[in-house]
Amino acid sequence: MPTEAKYKTTATASGGGRDGRTTLADGTLDLQLVVPKELGGPGGDGANPEKLFALGYSACFLGAMRVAAGQLKTKVPDGSTVTATIGIGPRSEGGFGITAELDVYLPGMAEDEAAKLMDVTHGICPYSNAIKASVDVKTTTRG
Repeated sequence: MPTEAKYKTTATASGGGRDGRTTLADGTLDLQLVVPKELGGPGGDGANPEKLFALGYSACFLGAMRVAAGQLKTKVPDGSTVTATIGIGPRSEGGFGITAELDVYLPGMAEDEAAKLMDVTHGICPYSNAIKASVDVKTTTRG
């Protein structure tokens, strides 16, 4: 399905990829990348693609939740949060794959209302749409 991009951003990775740097073209972010010990690297301070994906997915999903709530004529409760946990590892078919878990805190929202909100949100969120064919996103809601 074609997408008409309303906003674009550009980043450049340099060095060794996962053990180099990544910078945004507009200069707002410049990060040292470090390979985690679990993937054979030195670990330590620094970012990696999975950390960046978790940051983006959690923020995007929370924003999409607000859009979904408007469509459902409800409200995202004050104090709501989305915590994304992103994993990486080898796939049985070869190469590497990612895992994704979302822990959504919706204080005071009824379980059935939260379930409907999650369903609609996954249909709106660009991150959910981008990975839905290849990643089973485990979503847990708490209230």
